[in-house]
Amino acid sequence: MSAFEGFRCTDCGTTTDDESAMRCPECAGSLDAQYDLSTDFSAAAFADRSGGWKHRELLPFVPDGMGEGATPLVEAPRLAEELGVGRVLVKNEAHNPTGSVTDRGLALVAEAARRAEADTLALATTGDDGQSAAAYAARAGLLSRSFVPSRATFISKAMINVHGGDMRVVEGRFDDARATYEKERESMPAADEEVWFPAGPFESPFRHEGTKPIYYEIAEELGWTAPDAVVVPVGHGATIAGIWKGARELETADLLEETPELYAAQPDGCAPVAEAVEDGRDPEPWDVPDTVVGSLEIPDPAGGLAAAEAVRASGGRGVAVDDQDLLDSAATVAQHEGLEISVACGTAAAGAWDLADAGSFGPDDTVVILNTAMGNKDADIVRSRLMSQGI
Repeated sequence: MSAFEGFRCTDCGTTTDDESAMRCPECAGSLDAQYDLSTDFSAAAFADRSGGWKHRELLPFVPDGMGEGATPLVEAPRLAEELGVGRVLVKNEAHNPTGSVTDRGLALVAEAARRAEADTLALATTGDDGQSAAAYAARAGLLSRSFVPSRATFISKAMINVHGGDMRVVEGRFDDARATYEKERESMPAADEEVWFPAGPFESPFRHEGTKPIYYEIAEELGWTAPDAVVVPVGHGATIAGIWKGARELETADLLEETPELYAAQPDGCAPVAEAVEDGRDPEPWDVPDTVVGSLEIPDPAGGLAAAEAVRASGGRGVAVDDQDLLDSAATVAQHEGLEISVACGTAAAGAWDLADAGSFGPDDTVVILNTAMGNKDADIVRSRLMSQGI
């Protein structure tokens, strides 16, 4: 039986038991799923199950998925030696169906949209979650509409169309795509036969809720112990907020005795969350975003405050890294460990090096680095960096 009790508004505290709810019915604020964590949870029961949704008691519902989740936690011994820590493990989200972490949240979004009898998943996207939305909409028999900045990679644009998604390419950056999406959504007549279900981060409770199992899987793989640190690349903030929520739930449910420190890694050309954490303030929109990491070029993240609060509550830090360093780190992980990682994960890896140099990790620590997407989504960017070095 699920321990799910309903959703609570993070702004005004209103609750609703509508399992397909998107926003607070009173103030339109963000909703967050609530659970009865006094239930007697059994680690042994989880061990007898398989798949990415095996911890179903801690979810509002289980979607009709495509094998998302249950991604490998890969030892990286050379990185551990270089960072001067006990263990480094890479949580490899490249193994999801469309090759990115966004599949987890979009699987829940698509199921919620189907239950709400919506027709279409709609969102502004830097690319990866548009591909996920198109794939999971197709799976659920829905349409998808993605508003994509012209800077998005060719692969992401192509795969949105391959999955049958409708795509509007908007000249400029993510904020330009988001503005067009919001204008289109607001201008739709009430009698329009096509009902949109917003699929962006924090437009419903499901994107960050879908990332919680990342932490459940890490903890279970480590014998129901918490790692010392988890380094997460941050764009909108849904992933790191979901990981922190999952960590707190396992502690409250007495499945773990402690929580890890979370570190928010961003490129220094667009680091609203990392800088806010370090400066002790709320995130503010980034004036001039400029980074090669398109998936993290989010100047005004929807979950910026939630991400910053998660990092602070965990005892972690924010870290901002140079584009060239993160590209070099992506190549180093591939060359030292054989793992193809995204440039977003290169951001987390470069951040881990900086954090290690700053003394944030102990010599016996277990450090998890999150790889959010497959490396060949942006291999041309890393290859260009190697060519500039004469490699």
